[in-house]
Amino acid sequence: MAKINNIKYFEAVGRRKTSVARVRLFEESLPVGKVGTSSPQISVNDKPHTIYFPTAPLKKIAEEALKAAHIEGNYRVSAKLSGGGIHSQAEALRHGISRVILKINPEERKSLKQLGFLKRDPRMKERRKFGLKKARKAPQWAKR
Repeated sequence: MAKINNIKYFEAVGRRKTSVARVRLFEESLPVGKVGTSSPQISVNDKPHTIYFPTAPLKKIAEEALKAAHIEGNYRVSAKLSGGGIHSQAEALRHGISRVILKINPEERKSLKQLGFLKRDPRMKERRKFGLKKARKAPQWAKR
């Protein structure tokens, strides 16, 4: 746990393809009687995640880890995303949020692991090999 201006936060890194998400979870003090709100407070590169991610499926991916742990309104999430495309950034954010949740509450490990949020997705673009046009596409071959 670290502090910025006496505000406690937990930090972790999430990755997917070439996207990297540096995620911080800040403890929010909610008014008495309010236990979680409908939409979590997630800011991505100093913008609300509802603006940063243009489509509903991307917003859902970004929020999935918080909803799986049932802590939507209790924490404020701040993330810095870089690299990759918008979809892989959303998945990197989900991976980072999941890792931070484990630092706060290790008992959530089983549920997050079952959903596959803790695994760093290893699929990446294959590199181009010499003598080939792309990673596996060979030049046209003629017998005669």
